[in-house]
Amino acid sequence: MSNLKYWLWLTSLREPRNTEKRELLRRLGGPERLYYAEEEELALTGLSRRGVEALADKSMDAAERILERCDSLGLRILTMEDTEYPQRLKSVYDPPLLLYVRGRLPRFDDECAVAVVGTRTCTPYGELSAEKLSFAMAKQGALILSGLAKGIDAAAHRGALRAGGCTVGVIAGGHDIVYPPSSRYLYEDVAAAGAILSEYPPGTEHRGSHFPVRNRIISGLSVAALVVEAPVRSGALITAHTALEQGRDVFAVPGPIDAPMSAGCIQLLREGAGIAAESGDILLHFESQFPGKLRLRPVEPPEHTGYQARAEEAQNREEARTEAAAEPKRTLWLSEESGLTDDQIHILQALQGRTMQADELIEMTQIPARRVLSALTLLQLEGHVQEESGKRFTLAVRIIP
Repeated sequence: MSNLKYWLWLTSLREPRNTEKRELLRRLGGPERLYYAEEEELALTGLSRRGVEALADKSMDAAERILERCDSLGLRILTMEDTEYPQRLKSVYDPPLLLYVRGRLPRFDDECAVAVVGTRTCTPYGELSAEKLSFAMAKQGALILSGLAKGIDAAAHRGALRAGGCTVGVIAGGHDIVYPPSSRYLYEDVAAAGAILSEYPPGTEHRGSHFPVRNRIISGLSVAALVVEAPVRSGALITAHTALEQGRDVFAVPGPIDAPMSAGCIQLLREGAGIAAESGDILLHFESQFPGKLRLRPVEPPEHTGYQARAEEAQNREEARTEAAAEPKRTLWLSEESGLTDDQIHILQALQGRTMQADELIEMTQIPARRVLSALTLLQLEGHVQEESGKRFTLAVRIIP
């Protein structure tokens, strides 16, 4: 039985916590040694009774299933004991015990990797800024890291791809579940030009609680984090603060002082983050550290990305939304006779008085991504929910419990 199966056995257990598993590995000498440890020996480590009982489950069924699925998907599994595991990530607090890899894994410890993050509900200004800065940094030799989400993440990956550079996406679920589904082609392009990483095995849904956990990997693999556009309460700011805790430099793109999507960046700038108006504002800090990688020279901006067209489209959608809001809404009773599923009812309740993206609904309702997307599609077809600009959803009816 290969050592890899013991790693998969250990990481497939819900208990103990990741930090406790790592401490046990340090003390006992590896996953195989931990697998064969007796309960009495585990109890002497100070592990909770619940953790000891979890480790008493010696079934390899989950490990076998994961291995088979990885083989069919063409995924590599990288554990902390592998030489290719980035030392940069291994040195942070609570690194993942293993990574599922699709594509060509860069030598992160030799790369000027910049994490480019921001809100999913970005403005055309934020989208354009992320794409232009990522394009220029990739042209000058930097590696662009992001999370393959909509909005700023997608724009960052696109910029790096258009520059012919390397880009890496870190996802919050299994490789076989593309999230959001509209990003399938972007997934393929990123995997071809660089790599996609996840600490979650195939078949794992992209749950809301996974995203903040995923962000420590994005910042941990980088030397700097760039926040392009983010409200005060956002995952991008969590990534920025995690980057600071990991000893990384943090930069922010300045935006209009009264723009909600720039409020988080303004807060970071007040706290001492570096201003990023062009690629040199970031890369000059690392030129001496990566002399063979970075080539700081003037870069022609990418071709026109349709900023004005997107801005006009957003304005037209907003006008249409305003007109629709002025029309009286029909009433929908949330009763057993309504014919709605439990998922649909929970989503309608979550949308009451709010306009939200699918990601936000997943986080609020804790319903798996596939079921949320399916329920939203059916609710739109029934005319209960309507989609607005920025792929945000709102009620098209007045609901009564």
